[in-house]
Amino acid sequence: MNPTGGTAPENPLSAFPWETALALDLSVLRWRPRDFWAATPRELAAAAGLQADRFGAALGRADLDRLVAAYPDPETAR
Repeated sequence: MNPTGGTAPENPLSAFPWETALALDLSVLRWRPRDFWAATPRELAAAAGLQADRFGAALGRADLDRLVAAYPDPETAR
């Protein structure tokens, strides 16, 4: 149990390094928070000087269609 009484892990793992990205963009690059939150991961990587080829090719239409079929949005109650 964490200090707030919840059951979430105290040190959750994240696939995205949020603390590093925030420190870079807000302190080093001096972006405004609204610009940081509006940026895509690819834009953040470019601003950080990381090469785009490191992230692989963009998702193609056929791959997107397979993902949509595998993970459809739930129907919303009206």
